[in-house]
Amino acid sequence: MSDLSVKLADVDTFWTLIADARAGVPDPTDCCAVVERATSLLAALPPASIVAAQQVVWDLLADSYRNPLWAAAYVMNGGCSDDGFDYFRGWLLTQGAEVYRAAVADPDSLASLEVVQDAARSGAEFWCEAALSVAWDAHLLATGMKLPEDAFTIRYPELDPDWDFDFDDGEELAARLPRLAALYEV
Repeated sequence: MSDLSVKLADVDTFWTLIADARAGVPDPTDCCAVVERATSLLAALPPASIVAAQQVVWDLLADSYRNPLWAAAYVMNGGCSDDGFDYFRGWLLTQGAEVYRAAVADPDSLASLEVVQDAARSGAEFWCEAALSVAWDAHLLATGMKLPEDAFTIRYPELDPDWDFDFDDGEELAARLPRLAALYEV
């Protein structure tokens, strides 16, 4: 963990934190356990590192704010509101760098995950609201104070107009996300 004692202001350091959190819980697919462990690990760092982590979280959320991923969340969760998409991306953060990067590049890659395959059979959904406040909670735990008001900025990109279609259109989803559509029988 000594690598994390430097200012947590870069994505690679954040992913190390998540990897350490995942390694420290019995079930790394349990996003709540991962968030709880990540919060504890982050709270042990200097307050400036915790504050910097909040911006990293929101930058990753902004980078994953894409219609193809939203369509995947819609399929996997049986629908997906604006807030639901935020919480889905929170879950995605808890899955680690490799899964996150693969899903952002190709959301259909999520169909290859065992946890997603199990959920398709059981009806489990993917969301983790707590992941959005990991730095907030760590700062409160470490200092007893809320994060400073100016701790982060949110910069959501424009959504891809080529993916601006009704996600209830099973034919269109099957053409664009064939593995997820097949897995969830869309």
